[in-house]
Amino acid sequence: MKKKRPTLQDIADQVGVTKMTVSRGLRDPDTVSPTLRKRIFEVAEALGYIPNRGPDILSKSISRAIGVLLPSLTNQVFSHIIKGIEKATEPAGYHVMLSHYSYSPGLEERCLASLLSYNVDGVILSDSQHTERTLRMLETAGIPTVEILDTHSVPFHQAVGFDNVAAAYAMVKAMIERGRRHIVYLAVRLDARTLQREKGYRQAIEEHGLTPVTLHNPQPSSYSVGAALMGDVLEKYPETDALFCTNDDVAVGAYFECLRRAVTVPERIAIAGFHGHDVGQVMAPRLASVVTPREAIGERAASELLNRIRGESIRETVIDLGYRIEAGGTL
Repeated sequence: MKKKRPTLQDIADQVGVTKMTVSRGLRDPDTVSPTLRKRIFEVAEALGYIPNRGPDILSKSISRAIGVLLPSLTNQVFSHIIKGIEKATEPAGYHVMLSHYSYSPGLEERCLASLLSYNVDGVILSDSQHTERTLRMLETAGIPTVEILDTHSVPFHQAVGFDNVAAAYAMVKAMIERGRRHIVYLAVRLDARTLQREKGYRQAIEEHGLTPVTLHNPQPSSYSVGAALMGDVLEKYPETDALFCTNDDVAVGAYFECLRRAVTVPERIAIAGFHGHDVGQVMAPRLASVVTPREAIGERAASELLNRIRGESIRETVIDLGYRIEAGGTL
């Protein structure tokens, strides 16, 4: 059941003013004194107050809508996840409300507040790391949540995905077993999942007595970023004989840079990506990658969320749908 949300009257009672004064202070802060404005916002923040922008929706017991927070609109991973989500929500008569936060915890916080203001019945979150205010809003809203793509972290309520640490470890171990000894990890965006994959990479490298080397780039993943990082590898670490890339975009970019520089793959340098995107599977040679079940993750996450909206309890806190290592022709 949804918890009772804080109201304007709750804020007014704590501040010691009328509900109308609180409403005016939140809508048009300049109409109240600086001291009163500060107090109103402090109490609203402490209570986890969510502005009401959907009175028609709020008048009903359920909205038949779920919120989905996405960190990227260009990454193919999330288009597959949305497809999976809609496979579960459309037959159930639920509408999906998407909100994009560009990997920014602060923007995720504001996007969540916006979704909650429309009284969504549940939320699918694409990350497992959140600000304190985001967690407080989720607690106050009292609706089901599912976090996706990460079963390594402890979820707020429930998680559906795979273990990024174990997947990275498995791929790097496969490279080592094929005789690679100077493996560099190419990391972009530097979100939690990228760092988890670095952890798995380091575990495999250090377990075999090798030296880990990571090149970081905070930009969004792209072919051009992968090509630029490949150039850095050849310049700074010429002994490199293998690359493990945080995703396929970076791996494909690195591969094309090797072609441009006449660096043979995999004879001179092996390359592996992550997620198993279509572009890598039609390359010649086919890109080695950790293949992940993105569409299945979206469908299962939405199904679990709908079950809990209907009143079912959580049967599995962490649902790991696994991955597979695709050796391809670049390993």
